[in-house]
Amino acid sequence: MRVAVYLPLLFPFLAALVARPVGERLPPHRATWLLTVGALVLAGASTAALGMLAVTGLIRFPLLARLSHHHWSAFAAQHHDPAPFSTALLAGALAAAVAVLAGRMLWRRARTLAQAATEAACLPGRDQLVILEDPAAEAYAIPGRPGRIVISTGMLEALDPAEHQILLAHERAHLTHRHHLFVACAQLAAAANPLLRPLAHAVGYTVERWADETAGAAVGDRARVARAIGKAALATRRTADAAGRRLPAAALGIMGRLRPTPLPGPVPRRVTALLAPAPRRHTWSALALGALAVAAALCALEAGLDLDTLLDFVKRAAPGGGTH
Repeated sequence: MRVAVYLPLLFPFLAALVARPVGERLPPHRATWLLTVGALVLAGASTAALGMLAVTGLIRFPLLARLSHHHWSAFAAQHHDPAPFSTALLAGALAAAVAVLAGRMLWRRARTLAQAATEAACLPGRDQLVILEDPAAEAYAIPGRPGRIVISTGMLEALDPAEHQILLAHERAHLTHRHHLFVACAQLAAAANPLLRPLAHAVGYTVERWADETAGAAVGDRARVARAIGKAALATRRTADAAGRRLPAAALGIMGRLRPTPLPGPVPRRVTALLAPAPRRHTWSALALGALAVAAALCALEAGLDLDTLLDFVKRAAPGGGTH
């Protein structure tokens, strides 16, 4: 195996360096798409690279060559593959760990979304909006069929009527654009490759920024949205200790992520972004992340062709395979 198989293992580290610039300097909807797709491609390419390196180790075992229906020469594999056997063993162990972690994450997210859908269906009433009698200031959207928006009376009391519309626009944006799926895909990629966690964290931020900008467009005043988010943050912080109810794990809300977020944190960044001019294209960061994802995919493809050539060689080198 040539150097192409190792490059997809390096690219996620480089992508992590540009994750925050992409999340902060691109329009949020574009940043979310780019970060999510980039994370999935990079995770897939690095996982494929580990798998291919593991295969180069497996084909060196004579016992496996004898037991397999597809005969090959283990001797030829041992002497014609430039990848060290220790590297192949390490890659095999990492590939197994990736399969376990990604499978567990996929199961958890599927179970979480199913539970969220059930909880959304069980909420009182049939309207999308559900008002809960609760002094704790909370507001979040639960994905499902239909998705529901839950707002506590404590949050309504903390905001004025105009800010209620901002709150609703923000939460509706989460449901309309299916932000929970972007978060789930980014978290799955991070489970497959922990180096991609900065991208997953960035997606958690950009979906909130996406909802913020959607609310700003709906009310025509981004500064008013910034003030509403700030007030909601302070109200949530004041009542957080009194909140005894656990939020659904798939919930996304004006305070971000899965539970009320205390200050300081992403909220001040979101407020600052809303008070600044609307973000425009930031070419270098977008091109850098896109180029890394494309390069990782091409390297994985090249490594796959190398592995196919190697497998063809060791099969032909087997007794009766046509070459010696």
